[in-house]
Amino acid sequence: MVQQTMFEKLGGSDAIQKVVDSFYQKVLADDTVNGFFKHTDMEKQRRHQAAFIGFALGSTAAYTGKSMAKAHEGMNLQPEHFHAIAGHLKSTLEEFGVDESDIAEVLSKIGGLRDDILYK
Repeated sequence: MVQQTMFEKLGGSDAIQKVVDSFYQKVLADDTVNGFFKHTDMEKQRRHQAAFIGFALGSTAAYTGKSMAKAHEGMNLQPEHFHAIAGHLKSTLEEFGVDESDIAEVLSKIGGLRDDILYK
């Protein structure tokens, strides 16, 4: 039996896009992090984020965006920003009925990028 990727398990591109949309509603309502998106084209950001998350979770579509270090360069993100974003992702996944073990796996993958995101 072929094991599903996390991307497939969560419902593929359409489901990931819905998660990303809900996630950004939370992010943009949070004064801890919403300032980082003040001058961001959010439609473009949502597309990039959905592509990145899909790639990170096993989509066969290629991710052609910037590296995490390059994408966060000059932002000087701190641990509290990272934790706020991770918290919004966690609550969004819970909202969509994702199993706790799958949420833990997603957050572990995102956590592995921490050094590429913080203090840049």
